[in-house]
Amino acid sequence: MIAKTPLLKVENAGIRFGGLKAVSEVNLELNQGELVGLIGPNGAGKTTFFNLLTGVYVPTEGTISLDGDKLNGQAPYKITKKGITRTFQNIRLFSDLSVLDNVKVAYHSLAKHSILSSIFRLPSHFSGEKEMEEKAIEFLKIFKLETVLHEQAKNLPYGQQRRLEIARALAANPKLLLLDEPAAGMNPQETEELMNLIALIRERFSLTILLIEHDMLLVMGVCERIYVLDHGQLIAEGTPEQIRNNPKVIEAYLGEEVS
Repeated sequence: MIAKTPLLKVENAGIRFGGLKAVSEVNLELNQGELVGLIGPNGAGKTTFFNLLTGVYVPTEGTISLDGDKLNGQAPYKITKKGITRTFQNIRLFSDLSVLDNVKVAYHSLAKHSILSSIFRLPSHFSGEKEMEEKAIEFLKIFKLETVLHEQAKNLPYGQQRRLEIARALAANPKLLLLDEPAAGMNPQETEELMNLIALIRERFSLTILLIEHDMLLVMGVCERIYVLDHGQLIAEGTPEQIRNNPKVIEAYLGEEVS
């Protein structure tokens, strides 16, 4: 039987800033369709690791591959086209654009009509724009945002802004979705709704998801496997139950039970 190639493979990856090792010797694999958590104390290197995966930083050691394609040194926009999109710890929407236009921006990266057709306002430009708008509206219905299509993003409640950011990331048709603390700033009800949304989009879009989160109820509730990062190094990997009872993980969280 031929072993299945992981969708994402990270081998001994790390990065130095001057003499500081921010992330070091990280080995991680994600298979198609998995929902995996990445947890660790503040300053553990989690967001730095996401920046390595998306090309914001270039690894100074090791390799990162998506579907067998080495990503080291590739520009962020190229990595997005290859199939990795993300959300951010601090929401990064186009705040003055409408909800609809925020999603259409993502679709433009996949547009079939050419720049020339847009410049000269050719029929292919208008048909392409209409198709993108129809797709965006249908997409926003999934996230229950169809009633605020023409609202400026900055005027949405916080929970809706989070949903819009995830919708925009998904509109680029990724193979791998990276969620950086999606529950940050949410109340318990919003967090529960987010858990249900993550489970829904994973199933509906057959997505692979890597999730950074401090809310352990969310992580333990939706993730199949969890990696734990501390001081830039992986200290544990396993099921939620294994992580909950791992002495190294408990110590990394200052003696608090991971519940």
